[in-house]
Amino acid sequence: MLGTTAAQARSTVLEELILKNPGQFRVLTGDRPTGRLHLGHYFGTLHNRVRLQNLGVEMFVVIADYQVLTDRDVADNLTTHVEDLVLDYLAIGVDPQQSTIFTHSAVPALNQLLLPFLSLVSVAELNRNPTVKDEIAHSRQSSVSGLMFTYPAHQAADILFCKANLVPVGQDQLPHLELTRTIARRFDDRYGADTPVFPQPEALLSRAPLLLGTDGTKMSKSRGNAISLAADADETARLIKGAKTDSERRITYDPVGRPEVSSLVLLAALCQDRTPQQVADDIGSAGAAALKRTVTEAVNEYLAPIRSRRAQYAQDRGYLRRTLREGNERARTVADATLAEVRAAMSSHY
Repeated sequence: MLGTTAAQARSTVLEELILKNPGQFRVLTGDRPTGRLHLGHYFGTLHNRVRLQNLGVEMFVVIADYQVLTDRDVADNLTTHVEDLVLDYLAIGVDPQQSTIFTHSAVPALNQLLLPFLSLVSVAELNRNPTVKDEIAHSRQSSVSGLMFTYPAHQAADILFCKANLVPVGQDQLPHLELTRTIARRFDDRYGADTPVFPQPEALLSRAPLLLGTDGTKMSKSRGNAISLAADADETARLIKGAKTDSERRITYDPVGRPEVSSLVLLAALCQDRTPQQVADDIGSAGAAALKRTVTEAVNEYLAPIRSRRAQYAQDRGYLRRTLREGNERARTVADATLAEVRAAMSSHY
């Protein structure tokens, strides 16, 4: 398994290769439909997806609707959550002509890969996966469903059904991707010795900055501390006005010593395409109120065109459904071909 330092070094090489020949890469990325996306998502992953797409990298974006069935509140409003995701994708610039947007539930062959993949991993490997541990730790349910333990293998199916060779991940997701590589390797060792079926996808390690929520903790939809891409200017101003800061009047950028203030400075810098130090120096001794005004103006100006596009797309729900339908059809074609290869390799093509 690659350590973080090695993964960072490899990611630098991969970035150079992408610039030289983006067409040799196929990316799988996506989200669970648990609510509207926020600024943490945008600067963490969404902005990078659009960048890779526009460079010419082939992009598959999965809306992982099967992975929210363990959350009753979300599952009961699934259609709304899925459409909200599609709206956010379109608003930020994901182009359905260049990127394939699809849902788990519409691609049967992808999900059928889960069964042979589960046969290649042990219960212990699934149980110690950080994704499963995190889900169990944050589960609000009295018991953990069997579906939750299949998440790592299901995510491997997401990646391998389209034979993605590149997966943008955060540092904490490296163990998950390593399990996908393990499944790909074990499948080919067992069934594809003569003709390997799967690539071993590489991690494109995110260099995304960490944005804290308005309460100073991790930005999260479930914690109510996030600024969603769909929030209007007034709601954005209200959320930022209530953001946690500290008692020191002079504004500085010190992520370790002053994490809450520094996260606000960083947010303004990202929206203004400046360095955090420049933002902090400009505000100087004007205090937290001036910082929050700066952040509010920067965020609202940055999000204005995204919000405008989102409002336009929201007026045509038929277009959203058409986008998903066409993406699902493309994903099914790819998944069917991969499953046929898998069945042939396993001698189960009756």
